[in-house]
Amino acid sequence: MRITSVGHAGFHIETKAGSILCDPWVNPAYFAAWVPFPDNTQLDWDALGDVDYLYVSHLHRDHFDAAHLLKHVNKDAVVLLPDYPVPDLQRELEGLGFHKFFETEDSVKHTVTGPKGDLDIMIIAMRAPADGPLGDSGLVVSDGETVAFNMNDARPIDLDVMHTAFGHIDVHMLQFSGAIWFPWVYDMPQRAKDAFAIQKRQRGMDRCRQYISQVDATWVIPSAGPPCFLDDELRYLNDDTDNPANIFPDQVVFIDQMRQHGHDKGLLMIPGSAADFSGSNLNALEHPIPADEVEKIFTTGKADYIESFAQRMAPTIAAIKATWAPAEGEPLLEPLRALFEPIMVQTDQICDGIGYPVELDMGAEKVVLDFPKRIVREPIADEKFRYGFAIAPNIVRTVLRDNEPDWVNTIFLSLRFTAHRVGGFNEYLYTFFKCLTDERIAYADGWFAESHDDSATIIKDGWEIQRRCPHLKADLTKFGIIEGDKLTCNLHGWDWNLKTGACLTSKGHQLRSSKVGTGNTE
Repeated sequence: MRITSVGHAGFHIETKAGSILCDPWVNPAYFAAWVPFPDNTQLDWDALGDVDYLYVSHLHRDHFDAAHLLKHVNKDAVVLLPDYPVPDLQRELEGLGFHKFFETEDSVKHTVTGPKGDLDIMIIAMRAPADGPLGDSGLVVSDGETVAFNMNDARPIDLDVMHTAFGHIDVHMLQFSGAIWFPWVYDMPQRAKDAFAIQKRQRGMDRCRQYISQVDATWVIPSAGPPCFLDDELRYLNDDTDNPANIFPDQVVFIDQMRQHGHDKGLLMIPGSAADFSGSNLNALEHPIPADEVEKIFTTGKADYIESFAQRMAPTIAAIKATWAPAEGEPLLEPLRALFEPIMVQTDQICDGIGYPVELDMGAEKVVLDFPKRIVREPIADEKFRYGFAIAPNIVRTVLRDNEPDWVNTIFLSLRFTAHRVGGFNEYLYTFFKCLTDERIAYADGWFAESHDDSATIIKDGWEIQRRCPHLKADLTKFGIIEGDKLTCNLHGWDWNLKTGACLTSKGHQLRSSKVGTGNTE
């Protein structure tokens, strides 16, 4: 098996039974905020796109690059389709001209038969509202000799099915770095931001190491990030100044952390790097540039590399910005009312979970999403808000013009906004913004209405707790970390007070917990 990195979460996998292109991303994403790092524009994309199979893990724009798929990828490739609750991914791919789909069943081993032979695959699909745009996934592929698990930025809960079906995993590709906006967009003192960011940075790498331990592959390829920020107003987000509070550590940082914890089989790859495997044996690792130059991209030469990259990409980013809607126009109240109110009236779980009016500050115009009343209105004089977003009007007008069904996958991941909140993260609020279609909101509302099984109990560090995390059912025997009276589920970094069972991160999500021998919370 030959695995070539094509940038970010993208890989080109060659086997005797056929080739697979995974998550190719080239064009700037999220309002031109993100670009792949290092630069992958120089690759021979027509050759890389002439494949037998295509795997797109989910609809996040750094995995689903519609313009690139349309221009460079063979439309006769068989799409390995994750088992998702809504068919948005298939519809988007069909709209680009793809017409052959192999529909998988979640966490089931399949054999796909092509003209070159049989290939064993499994797609582990995550389908909670917090997983991508209502779905994220990882791909296991075996050519009979080598087994590779491309986990990209998915966070699977049960990996036992993979080991049962495939045995030992030879190569594991996974995310290790930040991808979300917290805490940098929030209105809080810089010292507080730094404290939260240091914690987030380490938790992300700790979670990655936990997955590495569970998968127990021979080789690990850190991937699926971090992105690079080339626009002047976002350049501060790049981890090129050795700032311990930067939430986007790169591959060299994580491989060093692996070594510190006794794992020396991490592979540093850049776009164009190719690794040949025979089972667990690494036969060769080839780079498109001299090997001693590869690490410099991430270390001593990183700032200069990003500056040069920014200059090359400046015309592309400027051209994208020129396509945005103008800041001036008709008042935004009515189009926002037309978008949001029909979604609000369809969901009790999510609107009640948000529980408060939310402010949208668009400069000269402010609008209130009144979730308790299910209406969009103007603010009342001296009104205070528990949650609020400040977004430039041209950004809002662009998503309205383009009928975007998901503001998380457009505005929020761009980091081109600021936010404030009183209290913890509100999962319901961000779920609402990613479910702006009838089909999506119906699924998400049903998900929250479903009662999650918390009947199984485990004993951990002197506490009896429910086995499954109240957030997204993660197994707390694997992801639960207890420090004193606090439990952290490292799958998403959520915290609970073990004495009361109260969630410290978000509203709701009560945990059943008690001291061993007492039978009750204290």
